[in-house]
Amino acid sequence: MSNQQRDREMALAKASTLANALPWLEKFQGKTVVIKFGGNAMVDDELKKAFAEDIVFLRHAGLRPVVVHGGGPQITEMLDKLGVESTFVAGYRVTTPEAMDVVRMVLTGQVQREIVGLINAHGTYAVGLSGEDA
Repeated sequence: MSNQQRDREMALAKASTLANALPWLEKFQGKTVVIKFGGNAMVDDELKKAFAEDIVFLRHAGLRPVVVHGGGPQITEMLDKLGVESTFVAGYRVTTPEAMDVVRMVLTGQVQREIVGLINAHGTYAVGLSGEDA
């Protein structure tokens, strides 16, 4: 398949996706929508970039996206670097007071800043907040 043919097929797929999304975009125009960002998308640079572009698109389409993010892989990596042991029970991290400081640092100082930066690379659309900011 030639590059031109592949590009044409990708453009048609995107157009189809947008056409299918129109009723949804109309229904939620002006509304706040909460979007969970986590998992593999958070550790793949191309997926992170695409996610940020999608958030900007939603804003331009009249929605008010609010991103709630995870950070498990980044937290685990930092805890390992610092020699702080992680314990999991039924798939959930049991966070000790010692680990909580690292969790805060990673979520607000690393993950949140990266997401805000990726979104704001397209204009001033995002600000980072923590649940502890209240």
